Amino acid sequence: MIDISLERVKQLRDMTGAGMMDCKKALEDAQGDLDRAVVILRERGIAKAAKRADRVTSNGVVEAYLHRTSEDYPPQIGALIELNCESDFVAKGTDFRTLARELAMHVAAAAPRWVSRDEVPSELVEQERTLYQLRAEQDGKPAQAIPKIVAGQLEAFYKDSCLLDQPYMRDPATPVRELVASAVAKLQENITVRRFQRFSIKEG
Repeated sequence: MIDISLERVKQLRDMTGAGMMDCKKALEDAQGDLDRAVVILRERGIAKAAKRADRVTSNGVVEAYLHRTSEDYPPQIGALIELNCESDFVAKGTDFRTLARELAMHVAAAAPRWVSRDEVPSELVEQERTLYQLRAEQDGKPAQAIPKIVAGQLEAFYKDSCLLDQPYMRDPATPVRELVASAVAKLQENITVRRFQRFSIKEG
């Protein structure tokens, strides 16, 4: 087994926020490769989040964010988000509050329409699917390729419109869903985005 230094473990912990033992195990499994260890922790975080998904989340916070284009100009974009967890202990913690703040900022910046793809009305999904298929046919795409093209365009629609599918504003390689999953793994509780609302003066 490869010898993993304490400094290496601390470096991974600082990068991911995961526990020391989780970081050490990930580095061992990655043969000391830091980037691979980050991927392993991310995958394990998603798995842990899935195991906790059925737990009741009856605590949490409502976080607000107001965006100013300059210090001397009043806010013109704002966001409210309700983030739920299992216990008031976690709800009061810095990590959870920071996550809520980050998500509120993301909503203000990225303007999602729904929390997850499950909330998208089925009739709208069918409208989008039909539109993508017609476009592909009009563009002369091969018939056998059209289903794959339509599926890809639907995925792009979800990534643009659904908060959990959107690329995280600070790290576009990470979906918001994985950001939440990482917090679940770190805090050892189920965490859910209940709802959000975005406000914009220019958009009425």
